[in-house]
Amino acid sequence: MEYFIQQLLNGLTLGSIYGLIAIGYTMVYGIIGMVNFAHGDIFMLGGFSALLVYLVLTAMFAGMPVAVSLFVMMIVAMAVTSLWNWSIEKMAYRPLRGSFRLAPLITAIGMSILISNFVQVTQGPRNKAIPGMITDVYSFGNITVSLKQIVIIVLTAVLLTGFWYLVNHTSLGRAQRATEQDRKMASLIGVDVDRTISITFIIGAALAAVAGAMYVLQYGVVSFSDGFLPGVKAFTAAVLGGIGSLPGAVIGGLMIGLIETLW
Repeated sequence: MEYFIQQLLNGLTLGSIYGLIAIGYTMVYGIIGMVNFAHGDIFMLGGFSALLVYLVLTAMFAGMPVAVSLFVMMIVAMAVTSLWNWSIEKMAYRPLRGSFRLAPLITAIGMSILISNFVQVTQGPRNKAIPGMITDVYSFGNITVSLKQIVIIVLTAVLLTGFWYLVNHTSLGRAQRATEQDRKMASLIGVDVDRTISITFIIGAALAAVAGAMYVLQYGVVSFSDGFLPGVKAFTAAVLGGIGSLPGAVIGGLMIGLIETLW
C-alpha cells in the first residue's frame, strides 16, 4: 500500500507537468483546428530558459532566496516562450490558415525541427544539469514526499484554476470560445480573431514554460531533445481527454503520468 501511495504521488507530479503541456495542444486545436507539433519544443525551450536564468542568478546574486529565483525563472521562461510562439503563429501558421489541412501540419513539424536544432547549436548536444534548488524531503513511514513535488502539484492546481476562470469568466475567454465555435461569425460581431488566436498561442506557451521550469526543478537536467517525448505524451493526453477540452487535457495528463509510474 505504501508503495502504491508513493507511486501515486510520483504520478501526480509527472501528470501535472504533462497536463500543463497538453493544455497548449488542446487550446490551439480547439480554436483553429490544427495540431501544433512545435509545442513540445516550446516546452523544452522553457526548460532551457529557466536553467539559464537560474545559472545567471546564482552567479550574480549568490544569496538570493530560492522562491525568488524560481519566480524569476518562470517569468523569464514564460516571456521567452511566449515571444517564440507568437512569432511562430504570426510568420508560419497565420499565412497558411486558409490552406489545405496538411500544410500547417508540415509547417508545425518544420518549426519543431527548427527549434530543436537551434537549441542544439546554441547550447550544445549534451545534457545540461542544474544544482538542486529544493532538496527538502518529508518522510511518513516508508513514504517520502519532496517539497518540489508539493510545489509542482500546488502550482499546477493554481494555474489551472486561474486559466479556467480566464476562459469562463473574462472577455478574452468569451472571445476564445466564440472564435472556437465560428471564426467568421465571431469577426462579424466585433471579435478580433487574429489577436485572440495570437493570445491563445501566447498563453499556451506560457503554460508550457512553467511546465519546462517544473521539469527542470524535478529532474535537474534538460537536453535539446527533451521536447519530443514529453510533447508526444502530452499530445496523447490531450487526445485521451478529448482534444479541444481543457478539463480533458488535464485529466488526460494526470492519467498518462499515473500510468507511466504505476506501470
